[in-house]
Amino acid sequence: MAQYRKSRAFAPKGFFECEGRGLEWLGEAQSQGGPRVVEVYGWTDGHLDIERVEPASPTPHAAFRFGAALAHMHDAGADYFGSAPAGYEGTCYFGPLQDPVPMDTGTWTDPVTYYAEGRLIPMVEMGIRRGSLDADDLKVTREVIAAMPEILGKAADDKPARVHGDLWSGNVMWTHRADGETEAVLIDPAAHGGHREEDLAMLHLFGMSYLSNILDGYQTVHPLKKGFEDRLTLWQLYPIAGHCVFFGGGYVSEYRAMLRSLLG
Repeated sequence: MAQYRKSRAFAPKGFFECEGRGLEWLGEAQSQGGPRVVEVYGWTDGHLDIERVEPASPTPHAAFRFGAALAHMHDAGADYFGSAPAGYEGTCYFGPLQDPVPMDTGTWTDPVTYYAEGRLIPMVEMGIRRGSLDADDLKVTREVIAAMPEILGKAADDKPARVHGDLWSGNVMWTHRADGETEAVLIDPAAHGGHREEDLAMLHLFGMSYLSNILDGYQTVHPLKKGFEDRLTLWQLYPIAGHCVFFGGGYVSEYRAMLRSLLG
């Protein structure tokens, strides 16, 4: 099988091991009906060797099957909110290859504390250090965090899911199986124990082919808690705050508008 080498000089310590172990961890769920995950051949401090995937066009049926498989992967679970991929004990990362930032791991037992302490506050504070966000952004972020129990409703009772963590459309590849059918293949995760709605919100963020089919497939396996659509913006705060850190510009005004919308 053809291989692809993902590399970067002077990559942060553990960057490629974390990604490799994340792929393997997500791939373990295939035995429980989870989606295909790109195969890992090995890594060093400077590169990751993975399977080369030949691209194909998605179909509505493949999207439906991917949604069902994604639910099975989430259901494979994690020990805690904030768990690192199995077998990895170093720093986890989120963001583009050229500028990944640390992503906290931990043993949070509820999604509110996890999302506040492990995701939103650290990312906004990083934005303040880089000059794209300011103290008022942190203040309003904390107001949204205070409202999270009400925003989440019964979704606050969800157990930790095994999530991809960076599931925008570019990290879902489509390819042909040996039988000619189209299937999804996951690449480039920031895998961790999280809330299942994180991945689904990311799919909504930058456009995704046949998204309604994916959601229909998902709900046949694991029906989502009532009001899921109203919580999308909440889960999108973290990646958009990340984009404020990485790119600044219009993402800053977008993040602020999202905060205001959540506070009504």
